Amino acid sequence: MKSIDRCSLVDDFSDLTVIIPTLNEKENVPKLASMLLKRYGGVRIVVSDDGSTDGTKAAVEKLIRSSKNRVKFLDRAHKSVHGLTASVLDAALLVNTKYIVVMDGDMQHPFEKVGEIARALEGNDLVIASRIKVKEWGIGRRVMSKCMSVFVYTVFKLRGRRTCSDMMTGFFGINTKLFKSLITKNRKSFVYDGYKVLLDTLRLVEPDTKIKEVYYDTFHIRKHGKSKLGMNQIVNTIRSTLM
Repeated sequence: MKSIDRCSLVDDFSDLTVIIPTLNEKENVPKLASMLLKRYGGVRIVVSDDGSTDGTKAAVEKLIRSSKNRVKFLDRAHKSVHGLTASVLDAALLVNTKYIVVMDGDMQHPFEKVGEIARALEGNDLVIASRIKVKEWGIGRRVMSKCMSVFVYTVFKLRGRRTCSDMMTGFFGINTKLFKSLITKNRKSFVYDGYKVLLDTLRLVEPDTKIKEVYYDTFHIRKHGKSKLGMNQIVNTIRSTLM
C-alpha cells in the first residue's frame, strides 16, 4: 500500500481488493460498494454472488458501468457448490492486488474499518476485525453466538491452532499470495458450503503467520434483506472447527 494520509477520506488503495460475498442483497451491496469506492481511492471490489434472485446482479451492473472497471461481478448461480466460503474462495483466485479484505454485503460490517485493516496488512499476513460487543442482538442470538465462540476457541486452543478474540467474525484482511496458496494447497480442507471462511483460514495457516487484530464496536443491524443464519450454517461451523 502506498503512503496514506490518515486524515484524508480518499487515498491510494490500489493494492487492495474488497471481496463481498452476496445472496439477495439488492438493497445493500450497491450502497456498500459506492461508499467503499468513494472513501478508498483506487480500491477494487469483487461482488461474488451465489445466485441472487432479487435483482442484485442488475443493481451491481449499474455500478460497474460508472466505476471505471473498479467493480466486478462474479456470477456463481450455476456453480455446483454454493456457500459464502465458496463465493469468497472463487473470488480470491481472481484477485490481482497485493491485499484482500473480506466483508459481508449486508451493511453490518463498518466500511470505515477497511482502511485500518489495509494499513495493518503492510506488516502482517492476516488482519482480523473483531467485534467488541453487539448490543442490539436479542438474548437468544447472544447466547448462541457466545456458545459457538467458546466452543470454537476451545477446540482451536486444544489443537494448537491460531485463535483470535472473535472467532465468528467474517470481516478480515489477508495477503493475497498467502490466501491463494492456502486455497490451492488445501482444496479439500475448506468447508465450501459453509460461511465461516476465517475459521478454515485460521485452521490452515502456519504457526509463524503474522496475525493482528483490530477492533470495532459498531456492528450494524441489518436493515434490508434476510439473515442467512440457520441450522445448516451452525452445522457447517462445527464442521469447520472439527476438521
